[in-house]
Amino acid sequence: MLKAVILIGGPQKGTRFRPLSFEVPKPLFPVAGVPMIQHHIEACAQVPGMQEILLIGFYQPDEALTQFLEAAQQEFNLPVRYLQEFAPLGTGGGLYHFRDQILAGAPEAFFVLNADVCSDFPLSAMLDTHRRHRHPFLLLGTTANRTQSLNYGCIVENPQTHEVLHYVEKPSTFISDIINCGIYLFSPEALKPLRDVFQRNQQDGQLEESPGSWPGAGTIRLEQDVFSALAGQGQIYVHLTDGIWSQIKSAGSALYASRLYLGRYQITHPERLAKHTPGGPRIRGNVYIHPTAKVAPSAVLGPNVSIGKGVTVGEGVRLRESIVLHGATLQEHTCVLHSIVGWGSTVGRWARVEGTPNDPNPNDPRARMDSESLFKDGKLLPAITILGCRVRIPAEVLILNSIVLPHKELSRSFTNQIIL
Repeated sequence: MLKAVILIGGPQKGTRFRPLSFEVPKPLFPVAGVPMIQHHIEACAQVPGMQEILLIGFYQPDEALTQFLEAAQQEFNLPVRYLQEFAPLGTGGGLYHFRDQILAGAPEAFFVLNADVCSDFPLSAMLDTHRRHRHPFLLLGTTANRTQSLNYGCIVENPQTHEVLHYVEKPSTFISDIINCGIYLFSPEALKPLRDVFQRNQQDGQLEESPGSWPGAGTIRLEQDVFSALAGQGQIYVHLTDGIWSQIKSAGSALYASRLYLGRYQITHPERLAKHTPGGPRIRGNVYIHPTAKVAPSAVLGPNVSIGKGVTVGEGVRLRESIVLHGATLQEHTCVLHSIVGWGSTVGRWARVEGTPNDPNPNDPRARMDSESLFKDGKLLPAITILGCRVRIPAEVLILNSIVLPHKELSRSFTNQIIL
């Protein structure tokens, strides 16, 4: 028997994802046509012996989350439950707090997945590795170039046994080109080190002179409090993958993740990909179109486009490397490139909405997506264009590398700006 835990965080996180996270919890943001965490659930549901999937986070259980959970249970015929933390507890605190629910039924092991990662999720391969060498912690690792590895948790392994000898979260100098993917397989005994951290936090909190500044004994960081402390003690091992993987920290990385998932649909979900048909729009590359969307036959879509529920795409529209969220309208002859068009937004005739992609270096096989902040040296960095919900762009307006917050109606062109 197996279980899976998806760590979905809470509203105090994901500031780089704004304004998209203003409307829905970030884990429910659609990537390649389905909510971000549905990719995780689909992968978990395919593992033989999976009995339950638990979501742990600090979001209020609103209508959108409730509807998603109900639909997921019906689609995958698995219990999918949300466990709400009483406070933000870090990447490990929720696991310890809800340990009784995780261990109910005596699972042989349980997967732990961060919600903000895109991957092909080689869970069955990880399970095979775990069953050959039963250790408390198994981490999924991949490679990054020397510079970008500093932005991740770095793993030094024994190349013969794959034991994690050293672990440093976001080191200041180069440690290793093997990085932590945020996907794990834990044995039940992995919760014992979390208990030790909890008890140590309790003791430290009692000694703390300023209790108001103490984050709480329940706050546990898997990376710093557990992995770094236990590395080299024969308890943590790494399973390396060369499959697709990326973090989803910003809107730009959501577009990149959408591209990766759309490409993977060729193997996993070919039925989700639009096909060129007589009298239909011209499809170039991988494109997802929701069945309720209305797309004019003269539109040209792709590559790497996702069109949501109830979207209207007019005659002569050109869409490329973009996500159009549900209820949006693209009027005749608009051009949308490297952008995310928000819920219920309208782009007028002959308008152009364009962003600057910040994709990984195609000439470096180890390059990863850079999830930089929106600003550097007080200036807005060139980035994809984001239109918030119910934004109206009039005819013949040009929007380049801008972020338009919700409920705005523009009257002129903008470049490299945040429109408040």
